[in-house]
Amino acid sequence: MPAMQGRARLEVIARQWHDLAERRLAHFNELYRSGRWARYYSKEHFALRMLDVIKAAKIWRDLASRSWSDHSWTVQPVARDDDLRPAA
Repeated sequence: MPAMQGRARLEVIARQWHDLAERRLAHFNELYRSGRWARYYSKEHFALRMLDVIKAAKIWRDLASRSWSDHSWTVQPVARDDDLRPAA
């Protein structure tokens, strides 16, 4: 079987990461619903983790639904934590 090329492979990878992000979101929703989150996280830490999980799921949803055959998309720079901290 020939190896997948370019855009088709990107579509498969994006779908796989989207599926993983959605499963992770479902897991965090279950933690919240059952109240088990309190065993593993403080209230503030769980809220931050939940926001990260939701953000990742949205990003991968957008990437998985994007048409990779269209070259109109551009890569956006991602802010690193160092960029967000004030200079000392």
